[in-house]
Amino acid sequence: MKQLLSLVALWGLVGLYSVNAQDINNDGKALFGDMTARHIGPALMSGRINDMEVHPTNSRIIYAGTAGGGVWKSNDAGSTFNPIFDDYCQSIGAVALDPNDPDNTIYVGTGETWTRNSVSFGDGLYKSIDGGANWKKLGFDKSERIANIIVNPKNPNEVYVAVLGALWGDSEERGVYKSLDAGETWKKLLYVNPKTGCADLIMDPIDPNVLYASMWEFRRTGWSFESGGDTSALYKSTDGGATWNKIHNGFPSGKLGRLGIAVAPSNPKVLYTVIEAEKDERKGLYRSDDAGNSWKQLNNDFGITVRPFYFSRIVVDPRDENVIVKGGLSGSISRDGGKTFKNLGNMHSDIHDIAFSIKDSDIMYVGTDGGVYRSWDGGTNMEIVENLPLSQFYHISVDNETPYNVYGGLQDNGSWYGPSSSPGGVEARDWNSVGYGDGFRVLKHPSKNIIYSEMQGAANVWRIDVDRNLTKTIQPLPSKGIAKLRFNWNAPMAISAHQPDRFYMGSQFLHKSEDMGDTWKIISPDLTTNDPAKQAQEDSGGLSKDNSGAENHTTIFTIAESPLDGDVIWVGTDDGNVQVTQDGGKSWTNTVVNITGLPKNTWTYHIEASVFNKGTAYAVFEGHTQNDMRPYTYKTTDFGKSWKSIITDDVVGIVRNIQEDYVNPDLLFLGTEFGLYITIDGGKNWKKFTNNMPSVAVHYIELQKQTNDLVMGTHGRGVIIIDDISPLRDLDEEVLNKNVHFFASKPTVINEESSFSGNFGIETQFVGRNKTKDAQIKYFLKKRHTFGKMNMEIQDMEGNTVIELGPGKSKGINIVNWNGKIKQPKIAKGKTFSFGGFTSPSVPAGTYKAVMTKGKETFEHTFELIYDTNSPLTAEEREFKNKTTMKMYDMTQELAYLVYELDEMITKSELDKNSKMAGKLIDLKETLVITTGDNYVGSAEPQLREKMADLYSKLADNYDKPTSSEVENLSMIAEKFETAKSDFIKLKKKFKTKEPLALMTFDEFLEHN
Repeated sequence: MKQLLSLVALWGLVGLYSVNAQDINNDGKALFGDMTARHIGPALMSGRINDMEVHPTNSRIIYAGTAGGGVWKSNDAGSTFNPIFDDYCQSIGAVALDPNDPDNTIYVGTGETWTRNSVSFGDGLYKSIDGGANWKKLGFDKSERIANIIVNPKNPNEVYVAVLGALWGDSEERGVYKSLDAGETWKKLLYVNPKTGCADLIMDPIDPNVLYASMWEFRRTGWSFESGGDTSALYKSTDGGATWNKIHNGFPSGKLGRLGIAVAPSNPKVLYTVIEAEKDERKGLYRSDDAGNSWKQLNNDFGITVRPFYFSRIVVDPRDENVIVKGGLSGSISRDGGKTFKNLGNMHSDIHDIAFSIKDSDIMYVGTDGGVYRSWDGGTNMEIVENLPLSQFYHISVDNETPYNVYGGLQDNGSWYGPSSSPGGVEARDWNSVGYGDGFRVLKHPSKNIIYSEMQGAANVWRIDVDRNLTKTIQPLPSKGIAKLRFNWNAPMAISAHQPDRFYMGSQFLHKSEDMGDTWKIISPDLTTNDPAKQAQEDSGGLSKDNSGAENHTTIFTIAESPLDGDVIWVGTDDGNVQVTQDGGKSWTNTVVNITGLPKNTWTYHIEASVFNKGTAYAVFEGHTQNDMRPYTYKTTDFGKSWKSIITDDVVGIVRNIQEDYVNPDLLFLGTEFGLYITIDGGKNWKKFTNNMPSVAVHYIELQKQTNDLVMGTHGRGVIIIDDISPLRDLDEEVLNKNVHFFASKPTVINEESSFSGNFGIETQFVGRNKTKDAQIKYFLKKRHTFGKMNMEIQDMEGNTVIELGPGKSKGINIVNWNGKIKQPKIAKGKTFSFGGFTSPSVPAGTYKAVMTKGKETFEHTFELIYDTNSPLTAEEREFKNKTTMKMYDMTQELAYLVYELDEMITKSELDKNSKMAGKLIDLKETLVITTGDNYVGSAEPQLREKMADLYSKLADNYDKPTSSEVENLSMIAEKFETAKSDFIKLKKKFKTKEPLALMTFDEFLEHN
C-alpha cells in the first residue's frame, strides 16, 4: 500500500493545480474527471410528490416538485419528465411560475412540507430566469421547509413566500414573507412564534391584495409528533399582507391543527378549508361563500380527516367552484361543493397534490407517495407516469451474481431487487418484488438463493426461497420472561460474514439466529438508554393520534459484525449508544462516552466495521431529529476506547452512511443528505462527487467487491452506481505529481453476448443505463492538455496500429472506451446502402497497448482482452472464426477499391466519349454493386457487394465459428470475386486514355473519407 500524503501535502497539491486549471472547482469535478454516475432506477415504484404545478397558458408544460428527487419538468402533458434542478437540494416544498413570464421565470422553495418522520429538509429559495437552465439562491437558508410561493400576476416584482420552517425544533425563520424586488430583498409580514409556521398561502385570483394564510403549530421528535395548538389559525389580509386578521367565524372551538386552504378560481368568494380540531366531529371540510367572513362545516368523512399533517391539500376545479379534490389515503373528489365525496381512481395511496389541466378539467395530474398519475376522465381512472425514477431507498445491498443484483427497501413502496445491468438497459420489468409496506433492509444469503426482507417496525420479516417461490415469516416474537420488544420503524438486520446461516436482528436487544431465523437467541442486555419518556408512542400525534410505529424509539438501529472476527459485533442505537462486544455477546461496552464533541443522545445511524483491523470501526451520527444539522462521523482503532472525528468543513449536510474501501483504508465514501463525498486521505479532506450525481440524500452505500462498483441507495433518485472506483485507490503523492499516469485494469472480457431486447412499450418508461462492456483506458492528467498534438492509438504488441481513439485531455481522471473492434471495412460505393458493411470486427483476445502521444512525449499502457470462460469455442475454432472473418473483411475492402477504380475509368471513358469501353465497364460494375433502386421498397437484386457484405456481417457478428453453409457460401463468393477481378484485369489492358488516371493507392483509398 502506497503511503498517502499528509493533510496539507496531498490536498494541497490538488488545491495547487486547481488554481491553474479552469475547469476545476471545489466539488472535485476535475479530480474525478470522467468517472460518472449512472442511474438504474427503478421508476415502476416511483417516489413521493410534494407539489404539482401547471403552466398558466401552455397545457403541455407540467412541473413536479418531489420529496427527495428534485424538480422535474414535462413538455408533453406529463407523458415524460426531465430533471431541471439536480445541482441543488433535492427536497422540494413548492414550485411556482411567474404568471407574467411563465416560460422563463421559475421559483423553487426547498424542503418537503408533508412532515412525516423520514422527510428531508431544504436550504432555501431559488430562482431561474431562463426556464430552469440556471438558478440563483434567494436566501431563506435556514427555512428548512417552504410551503408556497406566489407571484402577483399583475406585478412580477411582488413575490410572497410561506415558510413552514423547522420540523424538529424552534425557528425564527417562519411565517409569510414579501419581496417588492423579485426576490432580492424580503420583509416578514406574518409571524406568530418559533413553533408555528405557515402551512398554506393563497392569493385571490382577481384581487392580488387579498391573501389567506394558514398558520400551524407543530413539533416532531424522534419519538413523538405533536400537531396543533393555541396558535394554529387561518388569517386573511386585504392590503397585500400589511395587516392580518383571523377568519374563524364558524370554526371549531379550542386548539386547531393543520388547516388547508383553497379559493375557487371561478368565484373567489368561495373558499374551502380542512380543519384539524380537538373534537373528531368538528374536524373536516368547511366552506365559506363570503370570502371567509363565515364558515360552515360540510363533511368529516374519514377520507377528509385522515392524517391531517400528511394530507391537507385542497384543490378547486378552475372552472367549477363546486368541484373540489382533497388529498388523502386515496384522494377524494366532490362535485357538489363538498357535501359528498368519492375516491379518485385506483393508484398508489397517499395523495398529496392535484393539478387540473388549464384547458380541460377532465385532465388531472396527481402527486402521490408512488409518483405522478394522470387522469383523462376527471379522476375516475388513473395512469402512472413511468419515467420518474424517484424511488426512495432506505438501504441497499448487492450480491455476487454477474451482473450483480441490487436489493433494497423503499419508502411506502415495498422491497425489491433488480440487476445492475440488463439487455437493452434496466427496465421496469427487470425489478422483482420481495416485500410489502415500507421496505427497509433487504439482504441476500451469501451462498443460497435466499432473500431476507422486512417491512416497517419488523411487523413482518420474510425469508424468501427464490428457487421454490416459498416465503416464511421469521421475525423474533415476544416470549415469556422477556420484556416487550421495541423494534425501530427501520429495524436493523445483518448477515454474518463468518457463518452464512447466521442472521442478526435488533430490537432493544441483539437477536441472533444460527438457522436463518428459525430460532432466535438474545445475546445482549438492553443496549439502549431505555428512557421511558421516549416510549409513549400511543400518545403521539397531537390533536390527531398518529401511532404508525414510525416514532418507536430507544431501539437498536445499526448492527455491524466485524468481517475479521465473528465475536466482534458493533451495535448503534437511535438514542445515541455505541455498543461493542468482543466475545460474541457475553459482555458489552458502551463506547459513546469516549466520543468528544458529540451531543448527548445523537442518533447512531450507521456503524461500519473495518476490513483491515478488527478494532477499527466508523460510526455515523445523525442529529437532525434534535434540530442539529451538523455532520458527525468518527473513527476508532481500539474498539471504541478512543474516537476521532473525520469530518471537515468540506462536508455539507447530515451524514447517513459511510463505506470503507476494501483495498485502500484511506479511501472512504460518505453518504450525506446533499450527496456523495469522497476522501482519499482517510477523512482529512473531502470532495463532493457531482458527475451525473444529483445533490440527493444518499442513505446507504455498498461496494461490490468483484466489480469495484460503488452502489448507492438514494432517498429520492433510486439506485445510483459509479462503476469501478479502483482508480481512486492509486491517487497518492507519486501519481498526483506525474504528468500522466495510467491506472492498472483488470482484463476485459470480450463481449460476445447478444439478445433480442426489444424496446417496445418503453417509449415513456425510465430505462436505467447499463454498465459498459468496453475496455476502458483510464489515466490521470496533472494538467489539462491545451497546446500541441495529443492522440491515442491502440496497438498490438508488435507495434501495429489497431485503431485510433480520441483521448480525453481534461485534468484529473480520464476514461477512454474501446469496444475491442477495429473500424468498419471500406465498402464499395453503390446506389443503395450495404447494411452489412456497417459491422466492425472484434480483435482477438490478447495483450494490447494504448500508446498516447502528448506533445513530444509518448506514454504506453498495456492491457488485456480475454474471452469469456463460459464460451463454448475451442482455441482452434476461434482461430478459424477470426481468420475467416478477416478474410471477408479484406475481400470487402478489395472489392471497394476495385469499384473505385471502375468508377474512375467509367468517368474518364465518358469524358473521352469512348462509349464502347464505358459500356463494358458499366456492365461489369452492375455485377458487382447495385446501381438501381432505393434502400426500402425499391430494392434491386443483390450483387456481389451485397452478398459479400451480408456474409461478412454474419461472420463478424456471430460468436460462433462459421457454419459449413457459410464456408460454402464464402467459397462461392470468392470464386465470383476472382472471376470479376480477372474480367477487370482484361478490361484494364484494353483501357486506353490520352492522360493517365490519377488514382489513389489502396492504402490512400482506405484512409480517404
